[in-house]
Amino acid sequence: MSEQAWRTWAEQMATGLALVDAQLRLRWLNPALVECLGLAFRHAVGQPLGLLLDDADEGMARAAKVRAEQRPAQWRAVALAAADDRELSADIALQPFGDGLLLEVHVLAEPPSAASPLSATLRGFAHEVKNPLAGLRGAAQLLQRRVEGEDLQALAGMIIAEADRLGALANRLLRHDGAAQLGPVNIHRLLERLADLLLAEPAPPQLHHDYDPSAPDLHGDADRLHQLLLNLARNALEAGARTLTLRTRVEHGVRVGERMLRMALRVDLIDDGAGVPPTLRDTLFQPLVSGRADGSGLGLALAREIAHEHGGELRHASRPGHTVFSLYLPLERTHD
Repeated sequence: MSEQAWRTWAEQMATGLALVDAQLRLRWLNPALVECLGLAFRHAVGQPLGLLLDDADEGMARAAKVRAEQRPAQWRAVALAAADDRELSADIALQPFGDGLLLEVHVLAEPPSAASPLSATLRGFAHEVKNPLAGLRGAAQLLQRRVEGEDLQALAGMIIAEADRLGALANRLLRHDGAAQLGPVNIHRLLERLADLLLAEPAPPQLHHDYDPSAPDLHGDADRLHQLLLNLARNALEAGARTLTLRTRVEHGVRVGERMLRMALRVDLIDDGAGVPPTLRDTLFQPLVSGRADGSGLGLALAREIAHEHGGELRHASRPGHTVFSLYLPLERTHD
């Protein structure tokens, strides 16, 4: 893809993006980043990268190091220099791009917010799944009418239910605000629903359950959290996992970014697959990054977006034969 074609694509993204040249001057900002920082930044092209950052000197030094070492880096909870003196912070991913750098800016909002903007990854997911859903649902309805036996009809019904869920989710994401549908969520019901889907696979994994019975309901969007868990499980299966453990724990005093959670729910998906390649460990959750030639690179990026949307975080630890993806979600309400 040429840079011009890439820019055309990136102009449509709702995630903030910027290109920086070899002298660490801003070459381009997409509309989402300009809108986030304030319209005064529409004339920022040609200015030093530090213009975007509250601590310009430190930011320039860190960016120079990334460019010199030609290695991607993640900055956590960086203070941004918004035009109207708003206090904004963001997680920033930097990676070499030509002779300069590409910045991907994920603004940290007070989570979860019913008016939070729709991320580019969520929008990409919605566009990707929406078109084939009608055909999938129609085929499942035909099967349900033609097959005999309650088990086969139940499997067809599961396909229809998933198609309906994804269709409704895609429609919500593609609306202007993409607002989450918040309410009480029982994490163990979501995990059992996930287990039903995995056991319907042609070659289902062996599942183990290790639940903390004291885990209370959390406040979130059940469909989006279900999609997050499904993406983690699919990632494990695509890495060759034959055994998957679903584990929950309640933890106290957990740091998520710059925020200390008094009480958090930890959901672990543990698999015995090939593990995360060392070359991908620093960029694993970035959009369009995949360890497979036929991978879209959206699954884990989407999972991270949903975790951030809920005020949570995704972490991973991996070695061949033992990979753990851990989802941390706040259990206290956002006004506490």
